[in-house]
Amino acid sequence: MNTPSTPLPGGIRTLGDSTVTRYGYGAMQLAGPWVMGPPADHDGALAVLREAVSLGITHIDTSYAYGPRITNELIREALHPYPKSLFIATKVGANRDAQGGWPTARRPQDLRKQVHENLESLGVEALDLVNMCMGDAQGPQPGSIAEAFETLVGLQREGLIRHLGVSNATAEQIAEARGIAPIVCVQNMYNLAHRHDDDLVDHLAADGIAYVPFFPLGGFTPLQSEALSQVASRLEATPMSVALAWLMQRSPNILLIPGTSSTAHLRENIAGAGLFLSDEDMAELDSIGP
Repeated sequence: MNTPSTPLPGGIRTLGDSTVTRYGYGAMQLAGPWVMGPPADHDGALAVLREAVSLGITHIDTSYAYGPRITNELIREALHPYPKSLFIATKVGANRDAQGGWPTARRPQDLRKQVHENLESLGVEALDLVNMCMGDAQGPQPGSIAEAFETLVGLQREGLIRHLGVSNATAEQIAEARGIAPIVCVQNMYNLAHRHDDDLVDHLAADGIAYVPFFPLGGFTPLQSEALSQVASRLEATPMSVALAWLMQRSPNILLIPGTSSTAHLRENIAGAGLFLSDEDMAELDSIGP
């Protein structure tokens, strides 16, 4: 692993049989508007990926559906052959339509196709981690995960997948998946204002399973809160920095994968996530969530 000039926030933790930085990078924003098509600045996108690795980040999150295919191809162009320390997570369970929608694709044949598309576009013989994405654009939805997850387990037995995870899933689906095969992480929406998974975060921490929040800064609608602004002002920091720092201190099993298409913003996010929040700060921020 490269050693950054300033240690990454939160240090490292185990993810499956690998050790990764708690501060990672999510590649979604490298695609074009609404995660469709190529980036406006191709060379800039490559520079962000290379900067992330040069700073010591060893956990990158992507999906063939981003673009589609675009972010995987950018990762391959920027970083292949990959450093041995690099851990690339992807997800399956949805496709893209011409309108930019995310129609579900969870039949066994769909999932096998998506796994092979990820393998080919990333240029690897086995995927480090595949998250089975459930739910839809509105969030987790009830229903059995068994058939879809068992398909991924079969691909894992073939040697095409090293580790399995679950994304955008209910607590019941996570429990059902764990009854079929071990998982190393859960990737759900979670941030200061979206706290529905509070109990799940703690439960997974007790079992040694990572929790990877997506939309840690609110997604397409950035977090806004008077309490957040007050803490940020007191610390002479940006609200987004404080929101990332809160996640890092919320639980040791939380891994961050915030995205950006700017190297400057990447560095700002890393610095912000390293802020120290006092017990008073944490309590004030805890009041934001429902």
